[in-house]
Amino acid sequence: MVSALFIIDVQNDFTEGGALGVAGGAAVAADITTFLWANAQDYCVVIASRDWHDATNDNGGHFAVDEEPNFVDTWPRHCVAGTTGAEYHPALNTEQISLHVRKGQGVPAYSIFEGTTDDGETVPALLDRLGVDRIDVAGIATDYCVLASAMDAAASGRKVSVLTKLTAGVAPESSVAALATMKEAGITLVPDDE
Repeated sequence: MVSALFIIDVQNDFTEGGALGVAGGAAVAADITTFLWANAQDYCVVIASRDWHDATNDNGGHFAVDEEPNFVDTWPRHCVAGTTGAEYHPALNTEQISLHVRKGQGVPAYSIFEGTTDDGETVPALLDRLGVDRIDVAGIATDYCVLASAMDAAASGRKVSVLTKLTAGVAPESSVAALATMKEAGITLVPDDE
C-alpha cells in the first residue's frame, strides 16, 4: 500500500495561548515530531495543512465581525496569512514534511481536501498522482479539522486511520462524538480505547 500522513493544522493559533488554543496542542506538536523521526520512512508523502485566512475580509462569514462568534460556524479571527498565529507551532519540526497545504483562503474550510499546495495542486489530485491508498491522520482539532479531513479521506475510497494519541480536541464531549462518527464511517482509530 502507498501511505500518506496528514498533519492537520498544528499552528500557533490552535495551541495554548493562541486565538483558538486547544489544551494539549503543544504536546501534540512535540509528539508528532517524535513520531516523524521514528516513522517518516513509512510514508511516501507527509502532508501538513494550515488554515491560511485572508486579513482583509470575513473569509466568507468564517470570522465573526458584527456579533460574537458562535464557535460552530463563526469564529474569532485566527490563522491570518503571514501572522505568527498562522505559523506551525515551534515544537513541530517541519523537516520531515514533504508538502504544505493552505486552506481557507477567503472561505470557510475545515478539511485538508479543501486546500491546495504551494504549487496550486489540490489534495485529491496529489493523492491520485502519487497513488496513495492509505492515509494516517494526526493534528488539531479532533472534533473539527481532523474530523473533516478524515471523513473526506474515507469518502475518497482510501483506507484511513486516525492516530488518536497525536490529536487534540476542542472539548471532550465533541471529541468523543467525533471519534465515534469516524469509527462509524469505517475509519480505524489507533489506538481504539474502547
